[in-house]
Amino acid sequence: MNFSKDDPIKRFVDKNTEGEELSPMDPPDAYNPQNIEAVPYEKMHPFLQKLVDEHKAFTEVLNKFEEALFKWKNNNWIFNDEINKGLKQFFTFFDEKVPLHNSKEEKKLFPLLHKKLVEAGEHNSADSSITGINIMEDEHIKVAQVTAIVFNFLGLAARLPDQQSREITYQSAFNQGMAIIETMKLHIFREENILFPQAMQYFTEHEFTNLVE
Repeated sequence: MNFSKDDPIKRFVDKNTEGEELSPMDPPDAYNPQNIEAVPYEKMHPFLQKLVDEHKAFTEVLNKFEEALFKWKNNNWIFNDEINKGLKQFFTFFDEKVPLHNSKEEKKLFPLLHKKLVEAGEHNSADSSITGINIMEDEHIKVAQVTAIVFNFLGLAARLPDQQSREITYQSAFNQGMAIIETMKLHIFREENILFPQAMQYFTEHEFTNLVE
């Protein structure tokens, strides 16, 4: 498989080197990775299973966050206990759980998998030092930044005396919140259906043992 051509997370890197812009009206099917054989949960190494379990917990929080955002918008930006609960759950989870999860990926899984992908030739066609791992690390940073922006927008809007300004700020917070949800759901899908199967393909049992230790 040519990772740089077939993998949807690499199309974003390659678009500037191939001379063809992706159109927002005709996006690639990111949820249909080509030439990647799925690995069932029960056949994954326990290290990867733990990451999948953490993904499931985060996905539940994301769904509650999405539900709260839509209820908030439909309620004309007026908060209630149910909406507050969904928003608070997301920010608390992101603050307490996500950094630990990301650290396991960034310090253990990603460096070794990046090395394996480069050795296997599954890298950017213009720069062999760039693999899908670079995209995933980028998304960790960007989602953290946008989450901070949403949190700050909510705090800022509550202090604005002008109703129109508050509504504009709330709308911006809603839009950025929805972007977080979309990005993270796709991010999780890519990890579980592309990166984790690649780890199962390239890592030895000894290497997995070292990750756990």
